Amino acid sequence: MTGADETAHGAGGAALTLPEELLLLALDPVRGRPISNAAYLRYGVAGAALAELEAAGRITVEHGDRVAVANPLPLGDPVLDGALAALPAPGKHRGSSVKAHRWVRSAARPVHELCLRRLEERGAVRREPHRALGLFPYDRFPAGPVDLIGPVRARFLAALEAHLPDPRTRLLAAHVAAVDLDTKLVPGGPFSAQRRDLKRLAKQEWSAHAAYQAVQMDKSTAAS
Repeated sequence: MTGADETAHGAGGAALTLPEELLLLALDPVRGRPISNAAYLRYGVAGAALAELEAAGRITVEHGDRVAVANPLPLGDPVLDGALAALPAPGKHRGSSVKAHRWVRSAARPVHELCLRRLEERGAVRREPHRALGLFPYDRFPAGPVDLIGPVRARFLAALEAHLPDPRTRLLAAHVAAVDLDTKLVPGGPFSAQRRDLKRLAKQEWSAHAAYQAVQMDKSTAAS
């Protein structure tokens, strides 16, 4: 296994999925919080799960933005299998497909939680229970004993410097831009032109565009 390959794998050699990589890119390893908007990040994680399901032949995209299950057979990955199960069952009847951005909004929280649990299992993060104002429970996820955050970020930045040389890194970068994580990971100045390219890429990749649409809906609601 090459050095580049090693950074794409977690404990036991299991390959990291796109949702996991996106979440690792977004987590502050010390504070255990996302460095970008948490709701936007959840949309990105759900969109990235759709991208993986399409690559695995489990879903198809109809009319540019409608997702339908083509093969309901589980993949053996808890995050992707959970996302697959949350999609409408395959069939010829009306309602067997769903608009991608609507599914992203509805499935964001459960898919995000599945992804956090998976990263806990890998040892990449550890769950720390907290209470806001001493009353309201919430969790933080600082880095665990297995360092995956550092290698994933290094690999992503190296791919940016190489102008995203392969389809997978372009897909990951599209989801990064879709949820505004690029503003935290990609500095201005030397990367300003590339950040503009990333925003265009976020609209070109259908799964990233679904997350982008979900983000824009939140922004519109907040503005009104």
